[in-house]
Amino acid sequence: MKIGLINENSQAAKNELICATLKKVVEPMGHEVVNFGMFGAEDPNSLTYVQNGILAGVLLNSGAVDYVITGCGTGEGAMLACNSFPKVLCGHIESPLDAYLFSQVNDGNCVALPFAENFGWGGELNLQYIFEKLFAAPGGGGYPPERVVPEQRNKKILDQVKEVTHTDMATILRKLDRELVRGALAGEAFQKYFFANCKCEELAACVKEIIGA
Repeated sequence: MKIGLINENSQAAKNELICATLKKVVEPMGHEVVNFGMFGAEDPNSLTYVQNGILAGVLLNSGAVDYVITGCGTGEGAMLACNSFPKVLCGHIESPLDAYLFSQVNDGNCVALPFAENFGWGGELNLQYIFEKLFAAPGGGGYPPERVVPEQRNKKILDQVKEVTHTDMATILRKLDRELVRGALAGEAFQKYFFANCKCEELAACVKEIIGA
């Protein structure tokens, strides 16, 4: 699994810590971590939590990554932004229990974490335990066991609902404010990785059009 990490400006200083913790947990499981920044508070490619959502939408809809880890101060803004886009099912995660239940019950492909709220002494340990439980087992296994069938059925229903309530990602990008989108896609790490791994020609063409590549 390819897992993308995205940080916005208010919590960019924690990017190195978050990335190192994520890699420590998931690389031994055979997963790959791709860091899209921000790469510290001084990173010139500044991202808002809304742009986190745009990036998550582009990466997941293109197939460039399979999962996105993101967040903001409370995690709420990033979660709302991510869920604005098609084929992104983002959970707000505060604890290892949240992580495990979101994975098993909701089977999403994106999580938003609070990187400021309650992130004090032992914050990196909570991150580690969250990542361990998030990827401890294949998603959608269900919990408790007697609820597996209805939970899997409800997930399929939700996916079908999102297909109706959202248009395609390329159309959305073209309708959004051009500077907002260009800023989200301006990162060197994003462009290098995206064009090498994008599986959707239409979305790749759209991104090239927007950034002037």
